[in-house]
Amino acid sequence: MQLLNGIFILAELPSEIALRVREINERYDPKLARYRPPHITLTGSSGAGPIPPSASVDEMRLKLEPIAAATPPLTLSFRPPERFMQTDIIVLPITPHGPIRVLHDRLITTGLPFTRSRYTFSPHCTLSLYQSLDSKSIRELLKTRIPEPFVISAIQLYHTRDPQPSRKLLELPLTGGSKKD
Repeated sequence: MQLLNGIFILAELPSEIALRVREINERYDPKLARYRPPHITLTGSSGAGPIPPSASVDEMRLKLEPIAAATPPLTLSFRPPERFMQTDIIVLPITPHGPIRVLHDRLITTGLPFTRSRYTFSPHCTLSLYQSLDSKSIRELLKTRIPEPFVISAIQLYHTRDPQPSRKLLELPLTGGSKKD
């Protein structure tokens, strides 16, 4: 596995859903459970690669704040788990259309220096990344269901530098549509 060193744009899950995902991570991939909070990956692994760590927080804030300010909170739901793009990584995918696609497309056209991604845009929450799972565990994990809709109200930028834990650099609330006239 290639070690990562880059900045990912994520959307941390609301606490009740994050707690359920964390419990799954702890059972099937304890190493993943120690790192980032449970989240949806918006850029970094699909649609656009990570932002190089040389990008400044000020530059990222300048380019991303207007997008966050124009984007209302997103109501999303997970589809059944699947293997991520023909790998052994198990994820909870989200339909890559609608408001989440609009947000992704706006993020990647900011002029920030995203690296290339090997995969098309596929927003997801990772259930198992580092752990090699036996076939019974894979079957159990693929039966996981978290069908309740949830709201994403902010995006976060994390510097991922394996094998160290990720570090939050910036958080921007999604506030579009909440302004009073």
